[in-house]
Amino acid sequence: MKYRIKSRVWIEVDDNVLLGEGRVRLIKEIEKTGSLSKGAKAMGMSYKKAWTLIDAINKSAKMPVISMSIGGKGGGGATLTDYGRELVATFDKINKSCWRHLDRQVTKIESL
Repeated sequence: MKYRIKSRVWIEVDDNVLLGEGRVRLIKEIEKTGSLSKGAKAMGMSYKKAWTLIDAINKSAKMPVISMSIGGKGGGGATLTDYGRELVATFDKINKSCWRHLDRQVTKIESL
């Protein structure tokens, strides 16, 4: 028998979700594509939902995480700020640390 602990980590600010696995994935897609619409499309998400999530993140964070420029003839764009890059890297470290801890804890169940 193989036991597993299931869990999801997210960070809240004043009862508002700042980051979670899905939001971080969206941020990474935006960074990769340089576009909110392309990042949303890569996740199978509507532009409106992605915009709402990024707006909520930017409003909850100490500083903007994603910087967006308005579209036009050449099209708009979205870039991850330096603060956003540090925030995502820190979230990833916290998340991995939690998973390592849970993997060690499951051995307590397996040993019963």
